Amino acid sequence: MKILIVSQYFWPENFRINDLAVGLMERGHEVSVLTGIPNYPEGQFSTGYGLFTNRKEVYKDVRIIRVPLFPRGKGDRVRLFLNYISFALFSSVLSISLYREEFDLLFVFEPSPITVGLPAIVLKKLKSIPIFFWVQDLWPESLSATGAINSKTLLNIVRKLVCFIYKRCDRILIQSPAFSPLIESQGVISERIHFFPNSIEAVYQPVLEQSNVDIRDLLPSGFCIMFAGNIGAAQDFETILLAAQKLKEYSDIHWVVLGDGRRFEWVKKEIGLRDLSEKVHLLGRHSFEAMPVFFAQADAMLVTLKQEPIFALTIPAKIQSYMACGKPIIAALDGEGSRIITESGAGIASSAGDAEALSKAVLTMYQMSKEDREAMGMRGKAYCDANFEREMLIDKLEGWMTACIQSKHNNGQKA
Repeated sequence: MKILIVSQYFWPENFRINDLAVGLMERGHEVSVLTGIPNYPEGQFSTGYGLFTNRKEVYKDVRIIRVPLFPRGKGDRVRLFLNYISFALFSSVLSISLYREEFDLLFVFEPSPITVGLPAIVLKKLKSIPIFFWVQDLWPESLSATGAINSKTLLNIVRKLVCFIYKRCDRILIQSPAFSPLIESQGVISERIHFFPNSIEAVYQPVLEQSNVDIRDLLPSGFCIMFAGNIGAAQDFETILLAAQKLKEYSDIHWVVLGDGRRFEWVKKEIGLRDLSEKVHLLGRHSFEAMPVFFAQADAMLVTLKQEPIFALTIPAKIQSYMACGKPIIAALDGEGSRIITESGAGIASSAGDAEALSKAVLTMYQMSKEDREAMGMRGKAYCDANFEREMLIDKLEGWMTACIQSKHNNGQKA
């Protein structure tokens, strides 16, 4: 198959679509990616990139076509709007130039924004090829939950745009089965919706605790709870900091945060105001490849989401990463994420937004033997291998793609 992936984000930005593109390429498919100039999460173009430089590249045999966009800056509403709209506009225009190229299928990766679907719809209109749309983030619900948009009028406009895009896609792939009712409410029949969770990327696997002395030296001694990922409104750092305050008397319990995001400076300021500088450690962003080595130094991994109905439907991708590395998990979230952690026996799940329950979960994990924590981690890895293994999921995706293309071909012949 000749597949064109449409994604606002791609390598060197760290997103799951990178591994899926390579996985499809490894299966013998010809994969191209229509994407933007990398600027996430720094907010400015990555080193070596600009409006007129590195517009065409190759990553592990995957062809990359980059379109200009406004960088996201510090993530304020105006800059994000310009970032989203500029990619949708310029990629829609550029997609017309791809008209002469032969593609069998369009694959859209949508962590946010929903507007990433517009250039695919333009190309589908020109070439009559099917669209697979992989939903990672539900709009407009997530916009309302994070406070990005509060106006009911604007939310209704976004809802109509979502409905417009969904109805023009041949298959909707969802990273959580709980997404299905909301997507069906947008007029999509259930037969066109497939559960396609985030898979385990090859880099995520257990490594020896002593594997990297330099990384170990970055961490405080004692019991280490580690959070890795985006520091944003959805991740509910208010609850994390309040739980850290509640456990302040335990001098050897430390909270380590790997990552960056729109609320990094707020978290940094709050750590000082709450006198938590000896307890909560912000280590910033580190390479994707270094994550399993960092995880190996932790006693437990942390995942949190705000207490919002929309977040209860999602499965944070970090859960699969933590599980794949065989680490026990402490969670403060509701719904699907909590269910997976409890069902697998991979850790202790408390309710979203409940700092008291989170502090108790940490204390329970702290008081466990190392052997019991390791057993938790291994249960999580076994569950992950059975449900989120990369090749198994790509097998499913290939089957759906082949069936959809064949169905389109057969319908075309009948016409």
